[in-house]
Order: sequence, then C-alpha cells, then structure tokens
Amino acid sequence: MKRSIARTALALLVSATTVVAGPTARGQGLDAASTASPRFSARIDNPWFPVTPGTIAVYTGVKDGKEARDVVTVTRETTTIARTPCRAVRDLLYLEGKLAERTTDWYTQDAAGNVWYFGERTAELDKRGRVTSTEGSWQAGVDGGKPGIFMPARPRVGDSFRQEFYKGHAEDHFRIIDLFESTVSTPTANALLTREWTPLEPDVIDHKLYVRGIGAVSERTVKGADEHLELVSLRRNRTP
Repeated sequence: MKRSIARTALALLVSATTVVAGPTARGQGLDAASTASPRFSARIDNPWFPVTPGTIAVYTGVKDGKEARDVVTVTRETTTIARTPCRAVRDLLYLEGKLAERTTDWYTQDAAGNVWYFGERTAELDKRGRVTSTEGSWQAGVDGGKPGIFMPARPRVGDSFRQEFYKGHAEDHFRIIDLFESTVSTPTANALLTREWTPLEPDVIDHKLYVRGIGAVSERTVKGADEHLELVSLRRNRTP
C-alpha cells in the first residue's frame, strides 16, 4: 500500500471529527457457556475485518507524544477460549524505535459473519525490555470477562456494540457513524467510520476508519489526546 493511500485515509478520518456521546451499546457479550463451536470459527473472512493468517500490517504515527510504529501480524496459531476457537493476532508497538508494548489479541467469527473479540494478553515494556505492566489483559470466561462484537457482519450507521468486558480493566465500545465510498484502495472501495470510547477514560474518544477488503487503515484520537496511526504497508502471505 502506497503512503498516498494512507494519507487519503487519514484525511477522510480527520474530516469526520464531530464528537457525540454514543448510546447504550448492543452486543453485550455472550455467556461463556453459549459460545461453543460449531457456532464459531477461527476462520475470519468478514470483509470489513478480514483476519487472514500470514497478513502483516504496519501503521505509523504518534502515540503518547512519541513517534510510533505498530506491526500487526495475523498468526497461524489458534487457541480455545471459553470453548471457542480463536485466531491469535500479534501486535508489536514501537515508540521512538524501541519495543514498548506487545499484545496478543484473540478473535473468532460466528455463523452469521460477526467478528467477536475474546481477549488479549498485553505487556508494557521499559527501555530495557522489562515488563512494567500487564494492565488491560483479559480473557472471555475468566474472572467475569465477557466477549464482545468487534465488527458486525452487516454494519449499519448508528449501530453500537461493546467490544469487550472485564470490569474496571477492559470496557471498550464503538459506534458506526458513517458508511461511504472512498478512494483509499479503489475509486469504488467502501469505507466505514467508527467512534470508539470507554467509560474507564470518559474524556477520550477515538475515530477509526476501515476499508472493505482491507480492514483498519487509520485511527485518530479526536478528543482527549493527540494520537494517530495510519496504515503504510500491507502484506498478505497465504502460503502454509
């Protein structure tokens, strides 16, 4: 993906910065006992958030006031969480060239095509590579953790969902605020804009832009901070 594509995505994101509090979220998470296969699969082909093994996406921008580079890799690893098969996605965040955070996220897809988020294992690192915090780590079915919808199969403007729930630690929500055509990948590519927030940080609101067939291409904090990341390269390796 060329840098001009990412810049176009960022421009689209910045142009939609109206801050409106979201409604009560839908998709409050399934009871762990009801989320067993074969209703769910680690094969995730939702066009708005394809999780294809071998995919490597690189984002650059600013986070915590520092130059940031985020490398997201869809692994070939699966794990069972709350009796549900999940795909592992590795996320490495570098700040000013140093690895600052490493995360493994777990996703699954239901029979209707909705992508669910089943947890994350995260660690913040100091400049010497030592773990300083694992705050935000959670897993569905453990200590009250519940899964949430990360991307619906058929998104509609106004739809709102809870992505995750681990009380006091992970309570992200999002709302779909626009669906439109853009030139991010092709002149007819469909784009989706979301607003994200958490009651744990009520003064912070993010916007995230997705492109059909690609996934997330840009993210920006529009209230409470000056942080942004944009997609600068995408590589898919489908070989075993």
